[in-house]
Amino acid sequence: MTIQLKEDLKKLDQKHFLHPTTSVAQQQLDGPAAIFTEGKGIYLKDIEGKTYIDGMSSLWNVNIGHGREEMAEVAKEQMAKLAFSSCFATFSNEPAILLATKIAELAPGDLNTVFFTSGGSESNDTAIKLARHYWLLKGQPQRQKIISRTHSYHGVAMGATNATGLQAFRDFTNSPAPDFHYVYKDSPQHLRETIEALGPETVAAFISEPVQGAGGVNVPQKDYFKEIRQICDEYGILFIADEVITGFGRTGKMFGMEHFGVVPDMMSFAKGVSSGYVQLGGVIISEKMHKDFCELSKGTLMHGYTYSGHALACRIGLKNIEIVEQEGLVENAAKMGDALLEGFKMLQEKYDFISGVRTFGLLGAIELTKSRETGELFDTPLSPIFVQETMKRGLILRTVTYDQDTVVFSPPLILSKAEVDEMLRILDETFEYVQKNYVQKEAKVK
Repeated sequence: MTIQLKEDLKKLDQKHFLHPTTSVAQQQLDGPAAIFTEGKGIYLKDIEGKTYIDGMSSLWNVNIGHGREEMAEVAKEQMAKLAFSSCFATFSNEPAILLATKIAELAPGDLNTVFFTSGGSESNDTAIKLARHYWLLKGQPQRQKIISRTHSYHGVAMGATNATGLQAFRDFTNSPAPDFHYVYKDSPQHLRETIEALGPETVAAFISEPVQGAGGVNVPQKDYFKEIRQICDEYGILFIADEVITGFGRTGKMFGMEHFGVVPDMMSFAKGVSSGYVQLGGVIISEKMHKDFCELSKGTLMHGYTYSGHALACRIGLKNIEIVEQEGLVENAAKMGDALLEGFKMLQEKYDFISGVRTFGLLGAIELTKSRETGELFDTPLSPIFVQETMKRGLILRTVTYDQDTVVFSPPLILSKAEVDEMLRILDETFEYVQKNYVQKEAKVK
């Protein structure tokens, strides 16, 4: 690739490509931060030939790593045979049937029936709609309200946006949807109080990630979800687990809720089901809900996407899960997560401005503050500067600055111990640079 081609692509990007979740002004000023051309394993390569560790699995999703030739072979085979056929009006296809069956086998408890979507936002919109429709069928149409947690992220479709507990996403438009409510992320008691205030007979469902991802990799207290399940049962409210990030091995178990010994009524999924090789997601519903749908529905289920049950996507999903199981990636996520945490703790001992570290499988976070004792944040968030510097050194990460200053991690589940060590080396080098050039300078100014 020539420099001229890079500049041409940069100009075309600025003129014609409106990027998702991006500063439009920055895009117009600087162009793309990197133009990727190739991926292999945990690495990405840009148009200039520079290689990066993909420390976020791109968007928490490339669980089996980049450039798997067996995925390309399966895709070619399925496309030549049947790329797509409608699943409306009882039509079906073999990959959709087999993937639904496989996911039902893997899912905890009585979660047994799958509705397919093209991604996480569609999955959570679907779960919300199915919850409200369920109560219509049950003769309780007043049950419309959806409750979620602060710092939660559920996607950017209309229902998913309004269920998201991060205010900035809801402020994007000036027409919020009604009947969405939020409770403190760590307080089952606040959920109970909110249900009582709203009227239990008006609440359709509570939705939560097992571990909050985009909100800062926030891990719940040990018995949090057992209390939540008890409250939902007490008031007859559906519990939706958003496993879009945590599903298919990310946390060291196949699904995040398995850590907490709780079975939800619905479970949304996406990302890790296909590792990003195609767009795929879905919702798994309980045996009881499915039975009620079958017995109480009198007409057509008026919800479906063109690509629900997409044959190619489902075939890729099957192959992806096969790789996860055959290569022991669920177990590797737990093992490498422990290794990463050990390294984080060593960095915390070395640098005073690291106030907290945590991993949950291969989800991780490092919190930055001026003072560990007071939790005071830097005047200008440090994590965006830190992430810019790690990228210069070949490691892609993300930052969370909603009420915090946190660097988050989500590397592919194929991560090796040698690759963990390389990530930690880059982190150490970057922390040393940031300490000298930002932390110490700010302290001198004060």
